[in-house]
Amino acid sequence: MAITITDECINCGACEPECPNNAIYEGGVEWAIADGTGVKGVYTLEDGKEVSVDEQLQPIEDDYYFIAPDKCTECKGFHEEPQCAAVCPVDCCVPDPDRVETEEQLLARKERLHV
Repeated sequence: MAITITDECINCGACEPECPNNAIYEGGVEWAIADGTGVKGVYTLEDGKEVSVDEQLQPIEDDYYFIAPDKCTECKGFHEEPQCAAVCPVDCCVPDPDRVETEEQLLARKERLHV
C-alpha cells in the first residue's frame, strides 16, 4: 500500500528529500511522474488514465505535504522501511488503507519508475 501523509503534518519538510521516488510534494504544488524518475513517454496512473510523464498534475493536498500514490513504493527495493515514516517527527506518514498493494506490485512500480 502507498504511504499517505495525514492532516497532522506540521509542514517541516523532513520527508521530502528522503523519498527515493520523488513522490513527496509540498502542499499546493503540482507534480509529475517524471520528477526524479527515469520514465519517458506515457505513463498509466493507478486509475487507468494515461498521462505524459511531464504533465503537471493537480496537487493531492493544498495545506500540507502529500505523497503521490502513483509514485510511492513504500521504499521497497531501496530501504527496509518507508523513509518518510522513519524521519517524520509527528508520525503522520502512515500506510494508506485505501491503497493495499503487495510487495510484488510495489517492486514492479519501482522498476517502471526507474528504467
